[in-house]
Order: sequence, then structure tokens, then C-alpha cells
Amino acid sequence: MNARINFQTLLGTDGQPAFVVVPYAEFIRMNGGFTPGSIPHAVVSAQVDGDSATKAWREHLRLTQAELAQRMGISQAAYAQIETAKRPRKVSLQKVADALGLELEQLR
Repeated sequence: MNARINFQTLLGTDGQPAFVVVPYAEFIRMNGGFTPGSIPHAVVSAQVDGDSATKAWREHLRLTQAELAQRMGISQAAYAQIETAKRPRKVSLQKVADALGLELEQLR
């Protein structure tokens, strides 16, 4: 039997559901949740298949290059250079990590 999850639905300006607030402990237990500092299997798998860590995380979080670039305050082209760099600078990786809400070590 599935246990009930205590969550709260927030409506948008149009009156339709826009967000769901879930207690953090329950979020971690849910499919797709992850413990801070960990790396989800999908991200590891994408890296094994040849994607950069930044691309693997961006796609896992369902963001486009343009969306992530906007979060970072740079152009999409500038972000694309970071994502395809063989050895991105630590400063660049830290900016990506901050924009994704990750720890730097999760991108290394």
C-alpha cells in the first residue's frame, strides 16, 4: 500500500495548479529526488556515454542552454563554449553549479 504524501498545491494566477510543495524528507524518498551532493544515475550514465558533466546535469534538470545561460547572466553561445570545453575553468564550473543549485564537486 502506498503511504499518503503530505503536499500542498499552489495555484497560478489563472487558478490552475502551478507548483507543488512537498516536505523535503518526502521529496528525497520520491522518484527523481536526490540527496544534496549526490549524482543521479541518469547524470552518471550520460557522462559515461560521452556528455560533459554540465550537459548531463542541464539535461537531467530539463533545461535548455538558453535557460541556463539566462540564469548565469551570459549568452547562450558563451554557455555552449563552457559546456563543450574539454577542461572548463573552475570559475566557470562554479557559476554553472550556482545556477543549477549544485555543489562544484558534482560537476567534476
